[in-house]
This record gives sequence, structure tokens and C-alpha cells, in this order.
Amino acid sequence: MKKAVIYLLLASALISCGRRGPEPLKLVNVFPVEGRQGVATDGEFYYVSSSTALYKYDLKGNLLLSNENPFEGMAGPLNHIGDIDVHEGEIFAGCEWTMDGVIDNIQIVIYDAETLLYKRAIPWNKNTGQVECCGLAVDREHGRVWMSDWVKGDHLYCYDLSTSEYVGKVALNPEPILQQGIYFMKGKMIISCDDGDADKDEPDNLYIADMYDHKGNLKVVSEPKVFRVMSDFKKNGEIEGLTFNPLNGEMTVLANRGTRIVKGVPKGFYEGYDKEIHELYVYSK
Repeated sequence: MKKAVIYLLLASALISCGRRGPEPLKLVNVFPVEGRQGVATDGEFYYVSSSTALYKYDLKGNLLLSNENPFEGMAGPLNHIGDIDVHEGEIFAGCEWTMDGVIDNIQIVIYDAETLLYKRAIPWNKNTGQVECCGLAVDREHGRVWMSDWVKGDHLYCYDLSTSEYVGKVALNPEPILQQGIYFMKGKMIISCDDGDADKDEPDNLYIADMYDHKGNLKVVSEPKVFRVMSDFKKNGEIEGLTFNPLNGEMTVLANRGTRIVKGVPKGFYEGYDKEIHELYVYSK
């Protein structure tokens, strides 16, 4: 109970500071990881996703466990994991099949956080308008999970965790383009977007948007605001997922550098790089 109260207080402080600008969120640590897609933490470990793998790290950045066959035993073909979240000992991952621009079989896949092994899945409702899943976030306050869309970022999509049923969607206006990861906290969604131009050394951004109205209902339309300009990455590249530590309120963002990305497709390396580097950036108040 004490940990939960501390988390809410710190999280609220971070949200308030982020709205005023980037200065109060201080960069306190950077370390490399294997995955390039998403990050989650339960305050004891970091969980990192690559397109076709899951990794588990301690908080110092030491690799503890990996699952390089994360789609084994699942229904239908899958070849991509986006951003992830962790809740009550389970990792929630947005998974899909993508090939030559065609995306199908979107699922909310749940893994055991201790073993990184598959447990169950929630299928995507094809009638929602969602066409891709770049990431997801657990709504702990309402027992729900949200999905984001890199292709069509004009809505966020909500499912009930207890029934696996689709709940509804919230429109985002203006639309944050090239969404990568999301994190839900105190009725608000924080969204990471690969909207900077690395060729011009322009930074990516985090946005924040209300998901519920004053009565506790899903909003019809939410207006995202800039939460933080990510100008302190070592090199502007491709921002990915984000998470908050439930024990101390720290924010962690995954970023990739070195590879030139054109419309989501790798197109060689920038000068001075012969491989892509994936790093976790840790921020505190």
C-alpha cells in the first residue's frame, strides 16, 4: 500500500513537471539493451521487447533471461512485437503479422514475467478501425488494456482485461504521428512518437492526453499536448516504448540510434555506425 501511494505521488509530480517542459525530468542513466521495440518495468526488473524476442534485465542493465521464440504455441502467424507493459507478474505485448505492408492477426499477448513464456492472448476486434499495433499499455485503474496504431494514429483502442471484450476508442486530435509506445497513468496516456527527422537532427517527442472525462467515461476526442521533447538522446534516431517505475516513479524510454529508418524500414547506417544501438534512457524528477 505504501509503495502504491509513493508511486502515485511521484507519477503525478512527473506528469505535472513534464507538462511545464523538459527541464524537471532529469536524465540519470543510459545503458544498452538487446531489444529495439518496447520496455516495461515492475520496479524490480526491466522487460525489453525486440521484434521477435523478449529480454529480462536487472535494474543495473544485466541480462538475466531471454525468449527468442516468443510466438511458439500461438494462434496464427506472428512475426512482430511492439511496445510492452507489465502488470501483476504478466507481460502484455502487442503482437501482429506484417509482411510487405500487409498487417494481420493483431493480438494482445500475455507472457509470464518470471519465465517470459506465453500464457494467453486477447484477439483484436477487426471492426474497430485499427490496422496496426505498435504498442500497448495496461490501464490498472479500470482493469483495461489500450492499443496504439503506428499506421493510423488518430485513435487509441481499449479492451477489458477480465472479459477480453473491446470497450471502445478515443480519438486523438491533432493526431500524434508515427506512434511507437504508450503508457497509461492516472487517467492519462503518454505517447512516444518518432516524429523528429533524424536526418535533420530533429528530436522525437512524448505527448500526453486524457482518456476519460470528468464522469469517468471514455472521452470521444482528446487533444494531446507535448509532454517532453527528447532532445537529450545521444543521437536523434528512432524513439520506441516507454514505462514508469511503480516503486520510485522514474521514467524510462527506449531509443535506437545508428540505423537510417525510412517509413519504418531500415535503410543502412549513419556515418560512424555499422550496427544499430538500443539504449534505455532513465529519467527522474
